[in-house]
Amino acid sequence: MHMSVPLLVGSLFYVTLIAYLFFSRERIKTYETKLYSVLLIVDIVGITLDIIGIFSHLYLPEESLFRLGVVKLYLLFLLAVIYLLTIYIYYSTVKKSKKRHFYVLSALYAFLGFISLFLPFAYFKDGNNVYVSGPNCVFVYAVVGISMIGWIIYLALNRKKIKATKYIPIVFLILFIVPIVMIQMSNPEYLLVTALVSFIVVFMYHTIENPDVKMIEALNEAKITAEKANRAKSEFLSNMSHEIRTPLNAIVGFSDCIIEEDSLQDAQEDAKDIKLASENLLEIVNGILDISKIEANKMEIVVTEYEILPTLDNVVKLVKPRLSDKPIDMLTVFAPDIPHVLYGDGGKLRQIITNLLTNAAKYTEKGKIILSVNCVNEGEYSKLILSVEDTGRGIKKEQMESLFSKFQRLDEDKNTTLEGTGLGLAITKKFVEMMGGKIVVQSKYGEGSKFTVYLQQKIVQMNDTEEKEELINTVEFKRLDFSTSRVLVVDDNHINLKVAQKLLTGYGITVDVVESGYGALDKLNSNEQYDLLLLDVMMPKMDGIETLKHIREDFGKSVPVVALTANALSGMKEKYIEEGFDDYLSKPIDKSELYRILVTFLIDKIHEKKLNKSENELEIPKLRSATENSTRRVLIVDDNKINIKIAEKLLERFDFLEVESVLSGKEALEKVQHNAYDLVFMDIMMPEMDGVETLKQLRAMHFDKPVVTLTADAVEGSREKYLSEGFDEYIAKPISIDKMQGIIDKFLR
Repeated sequence: MHMSVPLLVGSLFYVTLIAYLFFSRERIKTYETKLYSVLLIVDIVGITLDIIGIFSHLYLPEESLFRLGVVKLYLLFLLAVIYLLTIYIYYSTVKKSKKRHFYVLSALYAFLGFISLFLPFAYFKDGNNVYVSGPNCVFVYAVVGISMIGWIIYLALNRKKIKATKYIPIVFLILFIVPIVMIQMSNPEYLLVTALVSFIVVFMYHTIENPDVKMIEALNEAKITAEKANRAKSEFLSNMSHEIRTPLNAIVGFSDCIIEEDSLQDAQEDAKDIKLASENLLEIVNGILDISKIEANKMEIVVTEYEILPTLDNVVKLVKPRLSDKPIDMLTVFAPDIPHVLYGDGGKLRQIITNLLTNAAKYTEKGKIILSVNCVNEGEYSKLILSVEDTGRGIKKEQMESLFSKFQRLDEDKNTTLEGTGLGLAITKKFVEMMGGKIVVQSKYGEGSKFTVYLQQKIVQMNDTEEKEELINTVEFKRLDFSTSRVLVVDDNHINLKVAQKLLTGYGITVDVVESGYGALDKLNSNEQYDLLLLDVMMPKMDGIETLKHIREDFGKSVPVVALTANALSGMKEKYIEEGFDDYLSKPIDKSELYRILVTFLIDKIHEKKLNKSENELEIPKLRSATENSTRRVLIVDDNKINIKIAEKLLERFDFLEVESVLSGKEALEKVQHNAYDLVFMDIMMPEMDGVETLKQLRAMHFDKPVVTLTADAVEGSREKYLSEGFDEYIAKPISIDKMQGIIDKFLR
């Protein structure tokens, strides 16, 4: 008997045992695992062929076709092993495989196998020593050698991209294969190749393809993913607390200030800040709603006719106030051949450009922001090229990949003064893709960025040939008098009724309000005549849609009815119009949208009216502290100017000798070195040096006066956390007069 037979029988037994263990256990199904399972089966077939080949060489004549077939099949087995290992190495070391690479490699090795079938070989027999040699064997060895060289080059070029858990075993495998193949080539009578293949299979099982190890790796990856998700959730909640409470702080703070203001002019200034903060808050809420709807696959494209240039012009007008007092020019460049009316989702186009312009306004401190629109009109379609270019801080190369990720904000450690959730660009990219377009980013860090959106829209009308009502284009320049009009507002929320009534009476309209659908029907049944109904949709007992049905049944279309709702998701306007409403007005009520509604339905009752502003001062007494503060000095540390303004407004009422403010922890340390303060209000989230670090530096300087946190971090446990850091007290934004009064009484009594 040939000396290799016991070794082969042992290999067959052990590989069969490994195959049983592999196939009997639960395992992760990946492409590598599938390849390994094929390799196991091929190896068992190869060992069997080698054993049969040895006995056929010993006992069958040289001209036997069976003996010839066994040799050819065995040589094809060796090529099959090399092919499977090549494919395995490729698939186990790339993140995303390409099918064409698989097809190319498969075709190449199939061709090599085809050549091998026609190459001759020679038998060699010396007693019990038998083997084959000749061109066919040399060809197979050459394929093995070239393949291994290819493996080494491939692994060397991709070593940084491959995980060590896969890279190291494969490298050791190659290092082991090379000397064995060289020994086999120089000493063909040893018949080591089959045993080598069996070793490869066993080695792979114990290092890479063990189902238990794979399961543990999968569990560890799932654990890491879960931990990341949990951290992301915590960071998101903390971020949302900060982002939502920051504008709320302005709304509550300035509202308190308005109540206590001495003059109408100061109250109006505070009201402007409230409006800006409200818009910021609305943007945050809309972003969260949009991303939630996108992830639930419920976001739809709502296709209607829209005028593109007025849409974009309105976006620019809305974004300009965000520039505040920054030295920035916002410019628009519109091509002369842009169609007047297009057919598509104008709402999403508006949001795309709003997000891009808002982003540019946030990250640009000086220079310019340019919105340019060009187009290529071909037949009934227009290919739009919309770009927003700025001279802001730009984007680092390493941040480009995560630019459109959710909750991603650039240079976040430097951006604590910027409001936003980090959802804008993620939503923008999704909207662009939903509309069949693409978005491209060009940026140079420190110099600026350019976002370009490519969209195709259907042309409805090329030129603006229709005459427009002069009135509708003067929203910002005229106030109109509708004093002959009567409007009924139906809403189950008392505050919403009060807001609507105040806005409408500003136009001289006679306003009636009711808190239910039944109340509205009672008004109409008592022969009250109205020119317009604003009808809330979500009401108890009888909602707006049911109320509208009763109105249409009893009174027909004698009075226009507009849906008044907080359901402001994409497509809602079309939905409510389908239900029978004449138009749609979302809450919070936008004055320009309300104006459009009034002009649309009350156009026959419009009269221009000049409004005279009263400069009379309001007689509102100042709030006095329970203590005498005329000799006390207070320092406010916050990187947000609006927050500082609110705190200063509130502290004015306590008659301090001096209230000073700084925008960073570093400036606070310098102030304390040269001035004496009785109380410090300290923000936590500040760039460079946060509030906790600033407090530590203050205490190291032996500053022993009270330091109170003034933060939007209001999640559960925040107060205890900051008190344990050494702060004397904690105030969560939004700040109220009562909270401030409590702090003053506690530390300066």
